[in-house]
Amino acid sequence: MLRIGTLELETPLLLAPMAGHCDLPFRMLCRELGGVGLACTDLLNAHSLLRGSPTALELAATNEFDRPLAMQLYGNGEDPLPEAACWAIDHGARVIDINMGCPVDKVAKKNGGSLLLRDPCATVQLVERIVASVERHAKGRIPVTAKLRLGWDDSCIVAPTLARDLESAGVAAVTVHGRTTEQRFKGEARWDRIGDVVAAVRAIPVIGNGDVLEPSDPAKMMEATGCRGVMIGRGALRTPWIFRQASRYLATGCLPPEPTLHEKVGVARRHLDLAEDLLGERRALRCLQQRISWYGKTMGHVKPLKEGVRLANSVAAARAVMINWQQQAELLAGF
Repeated sequence: MLRIGTLELETPLLLAPMAGHCDLPFRMLCRELGGVGLACTDLLNAHSLLRGSPTALELAATNEFDRPLAMQLYGNGEDPLPEAACWAIDHGARVIDINMGCPVDKVAKKNGGSLLLRDPCATVQLVERIVASVERHAKGRIPVTAKLRLGWDDSCIVAPTLARDLESAGVAAVTVHGRTTEQRFKGEARWDRIGDVVAAVRAIPVIGNGDVLEPSDPAKMMEATGCRGVMIGRGALRTPWIFRQASRYLATGCLPPEPTLHEKVGVARRHLDLAEDLLGERRALRCLQQRISWYGKTMGHVKPLKEGVRLANSVAAARAVMINWQQQAELLAGF
């Protein structure tokens, strides 16, 4: 179990707030497959939320099956983050997460994301305002968390000190990606530096993030760093069933069997169904065409499957391609 403030999660495994990927259909898919303790929205711009931008509202969309949910906000001290946090609470957020780790230019160049790591004092003051606003609005029921990187670059590793200061400011948990902003997603995540953050805080849980690609990796990260939870990002894009497998491994010490090709194609089909229901046919087709290569990374030699989906001109055509592959997989397996 993992407790974040007043919220107790069923597993210590969290789905990361991945820009362009963590929409409602994908969150629901991961939840259906099992093992997700907490899922997070895509990054949400405070101004866009408050003025009702259709794009922002869609990124924040949720439903009764998407629980518990964290909404991740980004911005800086000049943005209405406290007000946006209250909006998020009123629209289904069970956790308010502040992004301090996104290295993407369109976020960092607006003085949000990982640029907040360059001025820790101002960042802590901003968080104090957000925590106070959330406390007043939710009467202590909703925790505020922060997701950060180790620092801007190797000359500016601020995560241990910042995490301790954020704890003093009222943050209920911190997630640490084991890379600097300068690294982006290159090189190896430095789990030992995540351990430094664990050692720096007093009582709040630290959630590790970075290079969690296999079902056994969360257990390895927790043992190596002392973190109490693990956030999974890119690993979930190719294997959304990783939460179920990792949860079982944490509970039993045994790795569950790898899904069959038939089952993996079935997951992709379910993703398409969810996207069609929630986004409409045109966008659902584009969604699967963009993501089929991620699924294909674990399926072996399935280039015709990927090409068939990419060339499909309708959801029905894409679904027919996948059904055909499932039937072939059944024959090969001797079903």
